[in-house]
Amino acid sequence: MSGLPVARILVDSPLPQLDQHFDYRVPEALDAAAAPGVRVRVPLRAGGRIATGWVIERVERSEFRGDLSDVVDVVSDVPVLAPDVWRLARAAADRAAGNASDILRLAIPSRYVRAEQAWRNAEADPGPLPAAAPAVEGYEPGRVERGIAAGERMVLAADARPVQLGSGTWVGAWARTVAQAAAHALAHDRSSIVAVPDYRDQEQLEAALAEVVDARRILRTDARQTGPARFRAFLEAMGDHARIVIGSRSTVYAPAARLGLIVVVDDGDGSHAEPLAPGVHSRDAALIRQEQSGAAMVFLGHSRSVEVQRLVGLGWVHEVPLRRGSRPRVVLTEQQAAPDSGGARIPSAAWREAQEAVSAGPVLVQVARPGHTPMLVCDRCREPARCAACGGALVVPRSGGPASCALCGTSAAGWRCPVCEATAMRAAVVGASRTAEELGRAFPRTRVVVSDGERPIQRVGPESGLVVATRGAEPVADGGYRAVLLLDGERMLLRESLRVAEDCLRWWSNAAALAAPGAPVFLVGVGGAVGVRSPPGGRRTGRLRNSRRVARCASSCGADGLGGVDPGAARGRARAHPGGAGRRRARTDPGGEGLDRAVVRFGYSVGAEVAQRLKAEAIRAATERRRPVGGRRAGRAVVRVRMDDPELP
Repeated sequence: MSGLPVARILVDSPLPQLDQHFDYRVPEALDAAAAPGVRVRVPLRAGGRIATGWVIERVERSEFRGDLSDVVDVVSDVPVLAPDVWRLARAAADRAAGNASDILRLAIPSRYVRAEQAWRNAEADPGPLPAAAPAVEGYEPGRVERGIAAGERMVLAADARPVQLGSGTWVGAWARTVAQAAAHALAHDRSSIVAVPDYRDQEQLEAALAEVVDARRILRTDARQTGPARFRAFLEAMGDHARIVIGSRSTVYAPAARLGLIVVVDDGDGSHAEPLAPGVHSRDAALIRQEQSGAAMVFLGHSRSVEVQRLVGLGWVHEVPLRRGSRPRVVLTEQQAAPDSGGARIPSAAWREAQEAVSAGPVLVQVARPGHTPMLVCDRCREPARCAACGGALVVPRSGGPASCALCGTSAAGWRCPVCEATAMRAAVVGASRTAEELGRAFPRTRVVVSDGERPIQRVGPESGLVVATRGAEPVADGGYRAVLLLDGERMLLRESLRVAEDCLRWWSNAAALAAPGAPVFLVGVGGAVGVRSPPGGRRTGRLRNSRRVARCASSCGADGLGGVDPGAARGRARAHPGGAGRRRARTDPGGEGLDRAVVRFGYSVGAEVAQRLKAEAIRAATERRRPVGGRRAGRAVVRVRMDDPELP
């Protein structure tokens, strides 16, 4: 780096005003080590404060007229920030009105010296590339392979059945599809990045990949790994060898040589939504990276999110239909009028099928919630019954007795529905534990297994038994379930969310995909359009919230400064965008003393400008000192922005 004495550095800080490049002079002793991409320590402000940052580039001279401070030290001479990862982080942060350093904190693991030294001393031996590219089964012959070679954006409907690998392990057919696509890219010496919802999906995918590629070519990065193991995998991904990197949502930021394929599995799952600032969804980060790199993009799942369907409607993503595969046989049942007893909760037709199926193998029973205590709703209008004192849910205690509040314990005596004024309640959903007890009494000589968030079970054998699982915790059964009962559909649809129908379709479709080919799937208590659209693979979305982006803002300086939204718009009046490309709406709610909250709705075409204005307002609020009020010390206002919040009503 001789002759380039100035380093432009991004400081690792959550402050919005520091989300820019700062110029520092590179001492001669650090000239060789301070290369672009390495971590460094630099002075920040007065008082001897030292901050960590990344060298973005080296330049000949600085535009700053004063004296530059010196880089204090180089943390490591390993360039952990790859150029393509930096471009992705910068673009994703700008789209979300956030800081690039917040994304880099998720993308680059913490440094472990011993792991780094072991990586330096190890000989790189990733194993051979696949001799031949395996065919991606279930679709038009060669269609997916041609899309990968052309860098196409595709959405695939997953084959809804379990399959047995050569090792004897049973996995979802989706895992084999992803493994075949990634192996095809690897055979052409191209890397793949695969983001899945959680560790159970990772293990299925890892088992499927081991059948078609050398295990040394597979890198796993997830939160269940130890810190040194995760850092070591990150360092190995930085090499020149093509790899298949699998993991959770942050895997889309992994460095990968000659990236040829990006896969996001079940993008509608809440695990893909990043809770930390700036909250970039893995789907959005993957789309940005695909556009920057030219790699192929694949969305795969048993159901389709509204966002992906919007891209299909625009022609931005191409739909690849499933030509040869299995789809579950879904049977809709009538809603039960008295689900209090174990027998009445399950329709007679489903009950008979379960009795016959359990003798041949496992039967899956999906319920809405864990635990034992049933939740109550109004018997007339099905409004959830809540405590008049604190608003908590009214439940029936496990020991029996009258209903009471699950939070404060207040008795439900004298309860009256606030919607229809009825006084009678009924059980809307029974927890997994109580369901298992009821089924155990109904099937006295049958093994009953419970799988939920606290006691997750990943696999069950082909033996006869009943598996009671909460949504998302259903284990994979060897050979598939002989029958699937999807209970509590009515209660699932009562969840207060704009995405409730989409989420329910995904939960039901994922559970139905665990059934053996030809096995019946009973959807209890749901009918109408939602029930008819429940079979996976053919869902179409209507006029849902898919044509607007949403930003949630919280400000201590009032909503009149939020990205140019004036007080009139803050009171709910729409104002046309200056360029006529879209509209923005905002509404404010009191969130406490001196705090305003606003929801800004705007079109995709003006998303970049809105994000830029909101980011500018956050910087202005953070750098502008407020006047003392009521004898209090002067302080700074705070503006927090969350774009595309999936839980926003």
